[in-house]
Amino acid sequence: MQNDNDQITSIAMHQRKTSTWDMFATWVGANANNGTWFVGGVLAACGFSVAMNVLVLSSALSYVFLSLIGYIGYQTGVSTMAVSRASFGVRGSYLPSLVNLTQFIGWTAVNTFIAAQSVSLLLNDLLGWPVWGKPGGWKGIVAGIVVMSILHIISIASGSRSVQMIERLGIILVLIFVIWESVVVLKTVPFSHIVKWQVPASAKMATGAAIDYVAAFNLAWVTAGADFTRFTPKKQNSTLTPFFGAMVGVIWFAFIGLISTISIAITSGAYNANNSDPSTIASRLGLGVVALLVIILTSMTANAVNLLAAGSALSNIFTNIKLKYSLWIVAIVATIVTFIPMIVGSFLDTFTAFLDYVGMVLGPIIAIICTDFYLRCHKKYDVTQLAKKNGSYWYSHGINWSAVVTWIIGTALFLMLHNVAALKNTIGATFLVMLISGAIYYVLMLIFNRKVA
Repeated sequence: MQNDNDQITSIAMHQRKTSTWDMFATWVGANANNGTWFVGGVLAACGFSVAMNVLVLSSALSYVFLSLIGYIGYQTGVSTMAVSRASFGVRGSYLPSLVNLTQFIGWTAVNTFIAAQSVSLLLNDLLGWPVWGKPGGWKGIVAGIVVMSILHIISIASGSRSVQMIERLGIILVLIFVIWESVVVLKTVPFSHIVKWQVPASAKMATGAAIDYVAAFNLAWVTAGADFTRFTPKKQNSTLTPFFGAMVGVIWFAFIGLISTISIAITSGAYNANNSDPSTIASRLGLGVVALLVIILTSMTANAVNLLAAGSALSNIFTNIKLKYSLWIVAIVATIVTFIPMIVGSFLDTFTAFLDYVGMVLGPIIAIICTDFYLRCHKKYDVTQLAKKNGSYWYSHGINWSAVVTWIIGTALFLMLHNVAALKNTIGATFLVMLISGAIYYVLMLIFNRKVA
């Protein structure tokens, strides 16, 4: 990858160097992380069969949008947040950029906190420090957050090129680890027992709620799509490769989290979603120090993508800041945000509230961008106009109010429909709200802005 300084300027085909393997590794690595394990563990509240059906179907539908956004990046050569200028307006794009900035900082914090728990366990083994959740356990978790944040700053020190190198190294070690964990789990509890395990009625999760949960997790990656596909010279690397890479990563790693959590529930006689994080699972399975070190590595591989996407969003808002410096800024802010679960007192409660936020704000944005590019503008944007005052994408004082109003309606709809029993027990609210948002945007643009760029 190159051209770290400008997210608006289109990357010419002859400058694009990302290979099929690099793209595949990036998207497998994006989901080869602590958060995916945790998602699989929490999905155990649906039972094995329902959890796997939800995981595959909701992920596949989410990653169709990853392919759609990925193709836009390939076709235009600019980042996702730069692309959003065409639909939201040059200044209006600050809204999706701010949303993207907050959610990727949030994901960085999620992965960092889980990895910090691994550091805490290592410090417990080496120095006898109390682990998180025990009296005095704050020392280990604070040390873990500081250590992980330093590693993240080192990992992005050279910009997007260092991100790519971390992905190449990390994905190999992480895949070896999940094979190891799978073998250990299946030696501990037969797979047939895992499939037949019944969820306690008090802990059971509704199907629609699970669909929204998985959708929010996966859609978070969609808005990073063009940030990577703008660097590939091959069309299939912008559509098929990200789709299958992301699907392999999410299904495999959530599956490990799912069967590990169920196996612990079977052996301990109790299911507790708070025990779904990889550090706790690795400790209870007796995987040792090596496993904890690999969990720390997975945080670096996933957060390399998170930080790059957050940095791109910041650079879209403040175009005079180079991407390299944007990465430093978001890494520091993410370190501060990582302490929130300590204040709340529960990582699970913090995580689920964060997922509700992601599903609420991201769905309408993705729907608007895809509707504008594919249905209104017929796959053609004039990238020379993306930063131009009074140009094709200036709209009203730099803001396309049809997009902003649609986003407001979409987020309000999600809030109203998210806990409606009929949806919570069936299809969930996320994809329905996206469909409605796309339709509202298309109609508003027909009424108030008939000109197609």
